[in-house]
Amino acid sequence: MTFRARLLLGFVAVVLVPLAVFGLGIRRGIASRLTAQYERRVNGLVDVIRADLARRGADVAARLAALREAAVQDNRLRVAVLQGGEPPYLLDYAGNGMRLAGLSMLQIQDGDGRIVSSGHFRNEFDRREPDLPRLLAAAPGGTALVWARTAEAPFLALARVDSFRLAGKRFAVVGGVVVDSLFLSRLATDSELVVSLDTSGLPDTTGRVVGVVLVPAVLADSGPLGTASIVVSHSLAGLEALRHDVDAWFVAALAVTAGIALLLAWWLAARISGPLTALAAQTARVDMDRLDVAFASQRADEIGALTRLLGAMTERLRAGAARLREAERRMAIGDLARQVNHDIKNGLVPIRNVFRHLTQLAREQPEAVGEVLVERAGTVESSIAYLEGLAGNYARLYPQPSREPCDVNALVRETVQRLGERGREVRLELAGDLPAVSGDPLVLRRILENLASNALDALDGAGGAVTVTTARVATGVRIIIADTGAGMTKSQLDKAFDGFYTTKPGGTGLGLSIVRRLVLDAGGALKVETQPGKGTRVLVELPGGGDVA
Repeated sequence: MTFRARLLLGFVAVVLVPLAVFGLGIRRGIASRLTAQYERRVNGLVDVIRADLARRGADVAARLAALREAAVQDNRLRVAVLQGGEPPYLLDYAGNGMRLAGLSMLQIQDGDGRIVSSGHFRNEFDRREPDLPRLLAAAPGGTALVWARTAEAPFLALARVDSFRLAGKRFAVVGGVVVDSLFLSRLATDSELVVSLDTSGLPDTTGRVVGVVLVPAVLADSGPLGTASIVVSHSLAGLEALRHDVDAWFVAALAVTAGIALLLAWWLAARISGPLTALAAQTARVDMDRLDVAFASQRADEIGALTRLLGAMTERLRAGAARLREAERRMAIGDLARQVNHDIKNGLVPIRNVFRHLTQLAREQPEAVGEVLVERAGTVESSIAYLEGLAGNYARLYPQPSREPCDVNALVRETVQRLGERGREVRLELAGDLPAVSGDPLVLRRILENLASNALDALDGAGGAVTVTTARVATGVRIIIADTGAGMTKSQLDKAFDGFYTTKPGGTGLGLSIVRRLVLDAGGALKVETQPGKGTRVLVELPGGGDVA
């Protein structure tokens, strides 16, 4: 992500996040305050309804008490009760009393629970409901909702119970007022509040603020005494509409603010990232061969200070470049001298071994000197040719190696022969169906001589063996030089191909470094497998090409 994009995102986030938090806080505050206001109004009406129900229950009780006193004083009722049967006066008594008392239901039961007179439904005569007076008497406050039967449909009534005695007989009087939509609407003193009756015991509160007044209720003929709910609710539709309006204005404010923030951030980013981009492009032109890039700025801010700092650094680089080139020239001369010394020593070793052998024969078997000299003349000639080739290459400052078909097995045998007495410690396991490899014979001899000499040095006179193996592979030829010497640790292996790193006294540390460069130049691959105490295997793979003449 670019600096400009980061700056744009950061600026927008800094502006929008506080605004979003503020907007959400306002929205939540409005919702909580309005909800609390609705709850206060609902709870206030709940208290009013409780008081109103208590008042209406007391009013029903007063009317039943008046009917009780009138019944005790009514001689005609006394005569009808004493005579028994179904005199019209007794049947009509509850209806007349209900109308005079202003009640919606009224029934009179004898001591056995038999209805002897009903004002709201005459057909209830002689019906037995002994549990109704008992349940009403047990209701908290003595008032409960009951179902009253009529010819059309039953209705709910807020009822109470009273009793009186005539001619030694006890009679129960159950009376109440109807609880209908008109009754409930009179309870709702606030036009925004809705009062409803719920007999299921589980009022629905979805989308509303609800308050509940629990009222004892007899919802079945034989009980038990249960409860009904007078539910006071306030719709949240107004709150939802207000939330919708607040959300719409909030989104509009966010969009406008985001647009303004993006414009300001883009302008600020252009003021900062533009000069930085130009400075980066100018800095990218600087390298060790091009230190003439000029850095100059008249800006007084941090970008100007950075520009001037880069200019000062470039000036120091110009001053140090000359010293660095001189040091590199001296280092290159030293490296070349070490490499020449190393390669010449490799060429002189076989010659030295031949002359040591001849000197020993001259002392011990003088008559065999001529024969051995003729036998070892090839080794001397080969070493001299090797040194002449090196001299020619170094004289031309390492020209491009030649490419010609080379017999790897022949080069291996020649290299081992040139090792002289040490070559007797080398065991050969050469494949007979090798293809020719494409390369420079002199380069391949240098690779083989360096690796074989290193393997022999690893034995350090402690016995063991060096094995040179050749094999055909898919890409060409594989050469393996393995020894049973001390091996190398991981840290030694990591440094083995570094220039001038050596573990041998008097070594130059260039052998493996030269081998790796020569193998890579020949298009091959080099791999070393080693473990401390278990020896080392060097694998060289060379590409095949051409036929051996």
